[in-house]
Amino acid sequence: MSLSHLDLSHNVIDIVKQNFSGLYSGLLGISSITGGQTAANQALENLDITGYANARNQVFPKSSRGASVLSPYIRHNMLTLSDVFKAVRTAPYKDREKFQDELLWQEYARHLYARIGVQLFENLRFETNKDQAGDGWNREMRCIDEVVAELETDGWLVNQTRMWLASQWTVRDEKGWLFGQERMHQQLLDGSRAANLLGWQWTVGSGTGKPYGFSKWQVDKRAPGLCSNCALVGNCPVAEFPEETTLGHTANNDRLEIDPELAVTRGPIVPQLNKSAEYVLLTIDSLGDADPALVAHLELPVVFVFNEPALRKLQLSSQRIAFYLQTLQDLSTRRDLRVYLGDPYQFAMDHAVAVTFAPVPSFKKYKNLAEVYPYPWLRMPHAGSVKSFSSWRKNFPKNH
Repeated sequence: MSLSHLDLSHNVIDIVKQNFSGLYSGLLGISSITGGQTAANQALENLDITGYANARNQVFPKSSRGASVLSPYIRHNMLTLSDVFKAVRTAPYKDREKFQDELLWQEYARHLYARIGVQLFENLRFETNKDQAGDGWNREMRCIDEVVAELETDGWLVNQTRMWLASQWTVRDEKGWLFGQERMHQQLLDGSRAANLLGWQWTVGSGTGKPYGFSKWQVDKRAPGLCSNCALVGNCPVAEFPEETTLGHTANNDRLEIDPELAVTRGPIVPQLNKSAEYVLLTIDSLGDADPALVAHLELPVVFVFNEPALRKLQLSSQRIAFYLQTLQDLSTRRDLRVYLGDPYQFAMDHAVAVTFAPVPSFKKYKNLAEVYPYPWLRMPHAGSVKSFSSWRKNFPKNH
């Protein structure tokens, strides 16, 4: 597959129109959340989590929300989890503890996915509806329509409404969660397989055995007044909590209990220097100025290759692609950057590249790498149990 060079001097929408035809889904648009290290730094500088513990789950009005909206930058390591963890160390205790717990949950998702990989696409611990096709979002329900509209236009949702959508799709409408998470993944600016798959599994019960029972009660509490203008106000499908469901266990997955390949899961702990690099190759998992390979080679040209075969299959939203383009445009003001559309794995085969390890199954597709740099973990992965957040957390030293 040949590489097509992308000219970043053009307007982002024009770049998408001219180069990504057939490679995205939905209407052409840009999120109100701007991509790039400059925007990420500003968001972190403005971060104030006072009141977070009480307001983090508020949905509407938007002015009542306590969520930080840092997740798109965290997902692509423009802000590392360590950066953000340290940034709130002087916040009020209750808010700091809750906020840092959420950061640790993101790290837990990364550790789990790094260890079990594509097995996270299967029911993790309990059997629930995974494969039944169909659309599980009834947009006659205003609570669903408003949230899906925000997902489609901005590509970002507070965690509470992600749970609403997942529960409505599978627990209420009995559609396969695998299809629902895929649709959400297409839209989310912070869409990572690790966090999205884990979040859906925990909500629909395949991760915990206890499905999250979305109902009108949550809507009235987190988005007061929203139901009053719903077309189904007198016939609400979620007026009552769903009946409790007993889920059967899946077959035991030994890798949840112990990691026989810890070194593979965590990646290198010191740089692996096989030969001199000609380029720094960035991946979607590490687009920040502090990317370890980028920092190690301030003199080298930088390359990013949009994975054309993957985009054709995934059909991500134009908002996600635009977010990446904004990020690359921002980086190009500081580094000699070349951006292509093609096959990043072939580029790495054909050139001597320095790259930062990514804890995702697809990283194994990179061959003949000149240099590989350690991933910026918040907590170094351990070999103990990851079957739940609490069991994962117990395996760290107490001073962590």
